Amino acid sequence: MDRLRLESLLNEVRDGRIPIPDALDRLKDLPFEDLGFAKLDHHRALRTGMPEVIFAAGKTASQVAAIFARMAQAGGNVLATRASDEMWHAVQAVVPLAEHHPIARCITLSQTAAPAGKGTVGVVCAGTSDLPVAEEAAVTARLMGNTVELIADVGVAGIHRLLAQKTSLQSARVLIVCAGMEGALPTVVGGLVQAPVLAVPTSVGYGASFGGVAALLGMLNTCSPNVSVVNIDNGFGAACIASLINHL
Repeated sequence: MDRLRLESLLNEVRDGRIPIPDALDRLKDLPFEDLGFAKLDHHRALRTGMPEVIFAAGKTASQVAAIFARMAQAGGNVLATRASDEMWHAVQAVVPLAEHHPIARCITLSQTAAPAGKGTVGVVCAGTSDLPVAEEAAVTARLMGNTVELIADVGVAGIHRLLAQKTSLQSARVLIVCAGMEGALPTVVGGLVQAPVLAVPTSVGYGASFGGVAALLGMLNTCSPNVSVVNIDNGFGAACIASLINHL
């Protein structure tokens, strides 16, 4: 239940198009619905402008499918992140219109048009190995109503590849930059653009990368003042922030 749908429901009650008992049935699961193993926050979109999202890792396939189905029945868009193929098959069995994004490890259902963002969210990744995190960010940002341009494999080891994308980079309203190894790419991008840059360290690299900690520390020590950093591999979180910025 988001603000637009609630306003529409109240207007329909006022105009006599929906009886009060029917409206109460629609509202009965606010602010949350208890499934026993999970409490679904149907009220979150109304409070924050963004619906609850299913973090699938650590859940069983049947739990993910049950949560996804109930959220779908509530009428909004649904997103599950970090979903396995087994989870996808379980969701597909109960919500046939759901879509699978295997590289992003996401499952989505688009039922309502989210308010459009004001510009383009650029999603940039250093190497193809960073693509799952970048795709998670892109899928999330699109579902939240943003136009997204994905620019892949433009790491600093071949910086001419990045400079060839200068027009796209400078036309974005906000950028999400994903990189592992030493994590240098967000700083370089930040030095080329006027837009906010959300840096996402990825767990890509050899032993001394410490599962993304080296990239995280490098990004936190950036000399580009327009760069802010989210957690390791958190493409979803970066997309949420980018969407908020793009809708201001």
